[in-house]
Amino acid sequence: MPTRTHKNRKKRGHVSAGHGRVGKHRKHPGGRNMAGSKHHHKIYVNRFHPGYFGKLGQRYFHKIKNRFYCPSINVEELWNLLGEDTRKKFENNKSEAPVVDVVDHGYFKVLGKGGLPEQPIIVKAKFFSKKAEQKILAAGGRCLLRG
Repeated sequence: MPTRTHKNRKKRGHVSAGHGRVGKHRKHPGGRNMAGSKHHHKIYVNRFHPGYFGKLGQRYFHKIKNRFYCPSINVEELWNLLGEDTRKKFENNKSEAPVVDVVDHGYFKVLGKGGLPEQPIIVKAKFFSKKAEQKILAAGGRCLLRG
């Protein structure tokens, strides 16, 4: 941007350049970063970051996250794991059922949200919720636990 188009050109020759004579335009008058968050910036922190201060919940010393790693998938998404050609193959054939190993797709647990088409499907997973198991069995499928 050329100098002649800067807004500051209009303020040349005026002592305070639009920043007032009393308060003065200085670098960080309120402090940098979170300075004053418990004092003069308290209202800002409370309004835009409620719950920033204080403790919540119980501490867990040396929590090893990979012991709790359990990505889940809902029942309604099981058929999407199969390819388009596999889905068409089993669409009208109710005597055979496709096998879906959700662990191979990166999921460990099957949850019960949504519905299944009235078509049997064999699902292999590490964990099943009760609702998911009921829905899979109701559709004529099987739930196989994988270690």
